[in-house]
Amino acid sequence: MNWSVIWSNHELFAAGLWATVRLSAAAIATGTLLGLLVAALRTSRIPVVAQIARAYLEVFRGTPLLIQMLFIYFGAAYLGIGAITIFGAALLALTLYQGAYIAEIFRAGIEAVPQGQWEASRVLGLTRIQTFFSVILPQTRAIVLPPLVGQYLSLIKDTSIAVVIGYVELVRQGQAVIDRVGDPATAYFAVAVLYFVICYPLSLVVRRMERKAVTA
Repeated sequence: MNWSVIWSNHELFAAGLWATVRLSAAAIATGTLLGLLVAALRTSRIPVVAQIARAYLEVFRGTPLLIQMLFIYFGAAYLGIGAITIFGAALLALTLYQGAYIAEIFRAGIEAVPQGQWEASRVLGLTRIQTFFSVILPQTRAIVLPPLVGQYLSLIKDTSIAVVIGYVELVRQGQAVIDRVGDPATAYFAVAVLYFVICYPLSLVVRRMERKAVTA
C-alpha cells in the first residue's frame, strides 16, 4: 500500500468525497419527501390514486437504477424534454428509485398504527390530512427510523452508479488517480475507506435504534 499516492492526490479524493456527500444529502431529502407522499397516496381511500402510486412502485422497484439513470440522462434530450445536468439526472434517478423503497417503509409504518387511531381522530373532528400528519405520522417514527436509515446507507452506496453518466464522485476520482499514477489497489482502498467513513456513523445509528426497539 503506497500511502504517498493517497496523500499526493488527497485533493482529488476530497473533491470526490464532497461530491458524493452532496448528492447523497440531496437524494436523501428528496427521496424521503417523495416516499412520504407516495406512502400517503398508497394508503388513500381513492382507488385510482392508490393504483397510480402502486404503478409507480412497481416500475421503479422493478427496474435497475443503472437503466433509470441512463434513460433519464440520455433519454431526456432524445424525447425533447430539454437539457438536464449530470447532477440533476443523478439526483432525479436516485430520488425516483430510492423514493419507491422509502415509500414502502413509510407505508409499513402507517399500517402498523392501530386503525382505532383513525377512528378516534374522526370522532374528534379532525380531517384525514390532519389525522395523518398530527396523529399517525408521529407514531410511525420509532417504527420506520431503523429501516429508513438502513435505506439511506443503500442510497449513499448507490451514488457510485452516477459514474456511468459522468458524475465526478468518489469512484470517478479514484479512477482519475489510477489514470495518473497507475496504482488501482491504493486508489480503490482509499475510495472504500472514504465510503466507510460516510456510512459507518449511520450504521451505528441503526444498531442503536434496533437495540432501543428490542428493549422498549
